[in-house]
Order: sequence, then C-alpha cells, then structure tokens
Amino acid sequence: MKNVNMLTVAIAALMLSPAMSSAVDRVGDFSLLDQDGYHHSMSWYDDHKMVALLVQANDSKEAADALPAFDALKAKYDGQGVEFMMINPMGELNRSAVQAQSLKYGVDIPILMDDARVISEALGIERAGEVLLYNPRSFMVEYRGSVELSEKAIQEILASEDVSVASVATSGPAISYAATAVPSYTADIAPILAENCATCHREGGIAPFAMDSHTMVQGWSPMIREVLMTKRMPPGQIDGHIGEFINDRLITDEEVRNVIAWADAGAPKDGDTDPLTELTWSTSKWSLSDKPDLVLKVPSQQVPATGVLEYRDVAVKIDLDGKDRWIRGTEYIPGDRTVLHHTINSLSFPEEVGKRRGRNNPDKASITAYIPGGTAAFNPPNTGGLLKDGSVLNLNLHYTTNGRETVDESEIGLWFYPEGEIPAERMSGRCACIFPNTWTNIPSNDPAFEQTATITIGKDANIYSYLPHMHFRGKYMRFYADYPDGSSEELINIAQFNYAWQMSYTYAEPKFVPAGTKITAVGAFDNSAQNPANPDPQRTVPWGQQSWDEMFFGAVQWKNIDQGGN
Repeated sequence: MKNVNMLTVAIAALMLSPAMSSAVDRVGDFSLLDQDGYHHSMSWYDDHKMVALLVQANDSKEAADALPAFDALKAKYDGQGVEFMMINPMGELNRSAVQAQSLKYGVDIPILMDDARVISEALGIERAGEVLLYNPRSFMVEYRGSVELSEKAIQEILASEDVSVASVATSGPAISYAATAVPSYTADIAPILAENCATCHREGGIAPFAMDSHTMVQGWSPMIREVLMTKRMPPGQIDGHIGEFINDRLITDEEVRNVIAWADAGAPKDGDTDPLTELTWSTSKWSLSDKPDLVLKVPSQQVPATGVLEYRDVAVKIDLDGKDRWIRGTEYIPGDRTVLHHTINSLSFPEEVGKRRGRNNPDKASITAYIPGGTAAFNPPNTGGLLKDGSVLNLNLHYTTNGRETVDESEIGLWFYPEGEIPAERMSGRCACIFPNTWTNIPSNDPAFEQTATITIGKDANIYSYLPHMHFRGKYMRFYADYPDGSSEELINIAQFNYAWQMSYTYAEPKFVPAGTKITAVGAFDNSAQNPANPDPQRTVPWGQQSWDEMFFGAVQWKNIDQGGN
C-alpha cells in the first residue's frame, strides 16, 4: 500500500508541474510589443503553422547559447509556415537594455516584451533558453524544450503529424512567478472595472454590454480576460514606454495581473456589497458639462440602407444675438455613430462667407470635428478662439451605410468664456499629412507598407497632442522629433492603430520643443489578407476619401511660447 501511495504522489506531482505538463495546453490568443515597440498579435500569424519562441533573458548564458541554433532554424524554416521570435518573461521594463542585448546577438529576431508577465505564465515558461512551439490557430503550445530537439517537432508539425516528444526538460535558469491569492472582487477588481471600463460599458453607453453588477462581469469574465491578453481593451492603447498622456487608456501591469488571475479563478465575489451596482452616471449626453452654452443643430441627414454615398456639404449659420464670443471647448455628438464616419469642419467669419479662403486668422476658433473614438476636452486655461456672430460652420459629412435606413441628427455643443472675457493665448497646429499629389499607392498584399510626412515647428512651442488618421489598413503611426542640435527622440507610438478609435492623445504635461524642430510621422498600412478589416488585399490602394481607399494624417497641436505675431 505504501508503494501505491508513493506512485500516486509521483503521478500527482507530474500532473501539477508546469515544466512537465502536456505541451498542448490551450493558452489563448495574445499580443505583445517587441523591444522596438512593434505590435505582434498571435492571431495575425494564423496563416502559419506555428510561432517558434525562444525564451530570452538578459545575461542568460543558456539563452545566448541557444540563439545560434535557433537562428539556424529560422534560416532553414522561415517562409515554410514558421514565424521565429523570442520572448522576455522577466517584466524587463528597461527596453533599451533588451535592445542592446539584441544588437549584441547580431540576429534579426523580434523579442516580445512581457511587461505584466501574464503571457509568460500562461505559456508555462519556466526556464531561459527553452523553446516553445505555439500554434496560432488553436492557441496551444505543441512543444516545449531544448532548441536541439525542437527541429524534429517543427518537422512533425509541418508534416501535420502529432509531435512525438512534446515536452523536454531544459537546464536554463529557472523563472519564477509570484504566487498571489485570488484578488478581491470588491477591493481590487470592481474599482479597476469602474475606473477603466464602466464609463462605456453601462446602460446607454457605447459598449455592447453593461458592467453594472458582479453577475454581469462574471458572465463576461472569459471575454474580459481575452481582450486584456490581446490588448484589444481598453481601447486606444499606445506604447506606455514613450511619453505620458492623460488618455492613453493603459492600465497598470498589476491591474492586468489581478483581473486575469480573478477571471482564471472563476471571477468569484467576496463581501456583502457590489461596488458596480452603486455606480451612478450623469444623464447628460455631453461629457464636458451637463449643458453647453450653445447647441448647434446639424441639418438632419437621411442615410439609406445600402450604397456608396458621396460626401455631403452642409452649412450651419451661428446666431449669437449680435455678440461675438470666445470659445473654450466644443463637442460633437453624432446622431447615429453607426453610419457617421467622420466630418471635416471649417469656420467662416461673416466677412468671409461666399469668398475664397484667404490667410487664416490666428484668432479664429476651431470647432471640433467628429471621428470614431474622438474625445472632447476644454482648451488649456486662458486659451481659446474667437467666434463671430453670424459666422457659418461648414461641414463635410462622410457616411457609410450599415444595412438599415436611418437618420443622423447630430449636434455640436459650444462652451464660451464669460461675456467680455478674451483669453490671452491661442492654439496652433499643423498636419504631417500626405495628399494625392505626394501619395504613393500601397502595393497589394503588403503587410507593413510605410509612408512618412514631416512638418517644422517655426517657434519655441509646447506640444499638447497628436492625432493619427488612417483607414481600414492603418497598422501603426509613430511620431519623432529631430531637434536643431542634431538630437532626436520618439514622441509617441500608436503601436496598434484602430480605425474605430482615432483618438487625440494629449500630454499630461505639454512637451517643449525649440524653434526649428522637425516632427516626422511614420505610419504603416497592412494591405495583407491577415488584416481582418482589409476590404481587398489584392488591390493596389490609392489615396481616397472613402474608407476602402486610404489617407495619412498625423496632426500635431501646439501652443507657441511667444504668442506675438502668427
């Protein structure tokens, strides 16, 4: 009986040991940025049979020793249905150190940076220098072990055969993960959801379900886990290693770990209260305040169920009862956001109506346009633009049909400075844009076609925000500064551009740049079949106003230090 018990213990130990567990555990889809800030989603590689991952750790002899053989496998099997990457499971926030290590290696293999360490733990990574073969279709690990024995597994997978040896012990340095108790729903999870999710996920919000109780979020917990693992939510995320922005939509690594651990535990509830049921929301549709000082009604637009619609031009005359006013904020509320793609707005003072636009008046107010995911904000203190009585707001409206007939009745809210108050400062801005005369058509089936545009800031200035705009094929957009002293810096990295969330990213503290600074926007388009939003990967894509064509706008907003002159 003693021997039987010992056997039982041994079997149980093997079953519980991640290192010796079956390699075919389902991990799920996931996304990570690499050491250079480029986004990699495993589901994007579902046209491959596997993703080969070498576990990298700085100063790991075992990882360094395994790399030549891993690179040789890449040279042999790249292009045969295998994608080769490394993954750093150390929560190594010093990306520059990993970049330096990559240069030292002398190989062209991206290193996925697992800042929160939840992906590495889910993959069952235990030692530096081991190799994992991950199936991007089933989201399973089909082999884990030494680089030397991985080739046989690669050959078997490519031949659509079962892997004969799925798990092999390795001798690299052990990687441990902090053992944590299941987070408290009341104290830990509900506050995260309330702060980052519930403003959209609520009754009447723009999200598809309400996070208004534990019952609701428990039912949706597998999806909550999935969108965190893939970085689909929160929306509009940027590379948190570059700059500090008030609306980067990032949640902390600890928060990510807690929510995923809670979901993996079955999303339990503790305590007698439910913080989500206690949330209250303003009934106002306006985000800047309960009520604007003036609401402009955009003329109603009938939108048919189907068809391609030409852009529509409408004009709204603004009546201020004979008094000019200075604007401190504006907000566009779409009547039907399912069909309104975007607007282009321009303001004409009364003396300009019916005339060709001349030199822009630096005092003229800017009234916000609509783009998907755009957010409203007040101007910085003591900063605004002039709105003259009798001005005309010209709107160019772009609609896309959605299969049902509808009416769009949009509104624009205006907030004024007190009557007679003139703010001292003005905003400035330009667009690093590409227009038809300088556009290069995007080749068919190109997964990362780059285009660039540059502007120069003529005076010492503080940059406030960046706004990228592309269409369905937009992949990423990055902004760089080249300073007059010869130095350079990356300013922001929108690593996973999302057509549905075209946000203006605003600095927590404005960024000073000296006169003569060149700002370059570098953007890429994914015109491959792997882009699920791509209307036609076989098409060479021109510049165009419709969503199945493309645009490239990298808008920059700043305020000159010296407000004199233009």
